[in-house]
Amino acid sequence: MEQEAVKQDTLVDASYTFEEAIAGTKAPSDIIHQLELFDVIYLSTDGKIHRGQILSNRKITADLRQLFEYMLRKGFVIDKAVPIVKYDWNDSLSMDDNNTYSFCYRNISYSKHATGMAIDINPRFNPVQWKKTNRPNQPEGAVLDTTVNGTLYPGHPVVKEFRRNGFRWGYTFSKYRDHHHFEKR
Repeated sequence: MEQEAVKQDTLVDASYTFEEAIAGTKAPSDIIHQLELFDVIYLSTDGKIHRGQILSNRKITADLRQLFEYMLRKGFVIDKAVPIVKYDWNDSLSMDDNNTYSFCYRNISYSKHATGMAIDINPRFNPVQWKKTNRPNQPEGAVLDTTVNGTLYPGHPVVKEFRRNGFRWGYTFSKYRDHHHFEKR
């Protein structure tokens, strides 16, 4: 796809400044100083080209930029990519809106999102599924349908590209399958 055509026809989903994107976070300054806000271009579920933003750790921004370019080239849809500040730092609201995002400060002992070292891709298409309990998918009502563009599954080219770039896929977690989650150490 030609860059000029992308620029002219792109729909803007997010245009925050860095200060706006971190407003209200409870993250300490040492974590905030590790973050970078950058634009991403993607094919959205409406069939149009969109520009959103990802707020992530600088250590993975080059990887994420390359991965978004890969997903665009492959025609893999991203519903939206908006910093989670839009959802008042509420992961559940962001997931329910099928938002793709990276940084969200919370318990740093278990979440790579707390340092911006993880990204969730289309959570409504790629829910969390519990292995040994009857808990509902998260977000609630989300259904995994591998025939829908934007859905990930073992062997999917996007999964392979994330793994080739050193990301761990949440599908491999022991207690649940987090289909939308990728993280880097």
